[in-house]
Amino acid sequence: MSRLGAEMAKDGMNRRRNLGFFFDQSVARRPDKVAIIDLFGGRERRATYRQLDERMNGVASMLARLGVVPGERVAMLIGNRTEFVEFFFGSMRAGAIPLPLNTRLAAGTLDEIITEAACALAVVDPSSHRDALAIAQGLQLRQRLLLDERHEGFLSFEEEMAKPAVPVDPPALADDAQAFQPYTSGSTGRPKGAIMTHHGMLWYVAYNQRYWPSAENDRGLVALPLFHKNALRGTVKPMLYAGGSFVLMPAYEPRAYLDALAKYKCTYSRGVAAVFTMFLQHRDYLRTLDLSALRGMTIGSAVVMPELVDAVERALPHVKVSESYGLTEGGSPLRAPIDGRAVPRGSPGVPAPEIELRLIDAEGNGADEGELLIRCPYVCRGYYNEPEITRAKLTDGWLHTGDVFCKDKDGFFYFRSRVDDMFSCGGENIYPKEVENLLFGHPDVVNAVVAPVPHPVKGLVPAAMVIARAGSTVTAEDLKTYCLAKGPAYSHPRFVDIVAALPL
Repeated sequence: MSRLGAEMAKDGMNRRRNLGFFFDQSVARRPDKVAIIDLFGGRERRATYRQLDERMNGVASMLARLGVVPGERVAMLIGNRTEFVEFFFGSMRAGAIPLPLNTRLAAGTLDEIITEAACALAVVDPSSHRDALAIAQGLQLRQRLLLDERHEGFLSFEEEMAKPAVPVDPPALADDAQAFQPYTSGSTGRPKGAIMTHHGMLWYVAYNQRYWPSAENDRGLVALPLFHKNALRGTVKPMLYAGGSFVLMPAYEPRAYLDALAKYKCTYSRGVAAVFTMFLQHRDYLRTLDLSALRGMTIGSAVVMPELVDAVERALPHVKVSESYGLTEGGSPLRAPIDGRAVPRGSPGVPAPEIELRLIDAEGNGADEGELLIRCPYVCRGYYNEPEITRAKLTDGWLHTGDVFCKDKDGFFYFRSRVDDMFSCGGENIYPKEVENLLFGHPDVVNAVVAPVPHPVKGLVPAAMVIARAGSTVTAEDLKTYCLAKGPAYSHPRFVDIVAALPL
């Protein structure tokens, strides 16, 4: 083989091992087909596979020009828009490790995450967070990129992208090379970065298509935040890999969601329970729309009430509605049986093929009810700068989920509880201690205890019992407002009871 041939073969191998190039075959097959329909800013932007590929190459070139080298981390504070997808996969093409940050987190938490990760660069969407500019300005970064606006101390994202692109050779990657770093609350109140590998993510994309294939004529609707793996793993990657397309909403609004399903003839959508509960409040409007293209919907990321699934099926009798279970660092290990058996109500399914699952009791022995353990290539390599948590959560490749399940005689799994007391509120993980610490910051709070309570829309929400300072006139509404101002909106206590003493 000639030197040129060897270099081309090496380049091809490096591309195949890099998640940033995972939909190369779709670009080659249908370059001028629309891949993304973006509704950000109240206008429609369409990007073809060729354009998306070119923009991702542009991101890789820009990062290399700005001095970002393979293995360095880059922070993303971006809302639901095409630039998120471009930067997320484009940065991987340069060998960088993107951190898709939860734009609902408090400014102080985001500051801590970016600082601890020693990010070289941050790209900021000013509409994504009320303190977006201030967060980036207060950090020790080599470069700051800003979308849409011009501001002192920031480079314009589009101006940098418009500069002549220099081809960037895909870096050689080790088998366990990190692709990106999503953050999850998991079993601790402080978000921790999951080390997700190129190999594991590429395995999962191909695996998902092998057993639950999407088609070129499929079109997904994404209304969940892109920083959550639910949207990326469940819709974005499957659609791009199969050569399909997806519609990207900047945020969820029930009637706009229904309009998008109808207007763009979407075949599939997924969401947390609140997405479905809220659009069911518009049943009369729903009946006026042509949703005949819609074939499947998935409800997950939080407790799913059986009554909700029943209601969605009644409203959309032609649509297959399924429940899902998944986690940032472990994927979706429970799925509908591939032999076609019906999934009982209240179960996300049976162990998915090629994924090892175990239930263990408190002593670590196998059991029919116990903590769920997962082992497969998707599972994260560990947690960034968290050696103790990594040792506790990962044993010989087995991920301890902290979720307690039981299984029936037919092999279907049912969620029971958490090993710890973290709970999911509308798809957002909340740790009661986190909310309690927030309340303790109020000068009139002497003591507080927080626990989840059922909610018809969110599944579970935080409720607080509080002992106030003697002589204080603080009210429950005052404390709710305080928590909304000081922390993420999703974690504020929906119910506050000011009491003389806490229950034993």
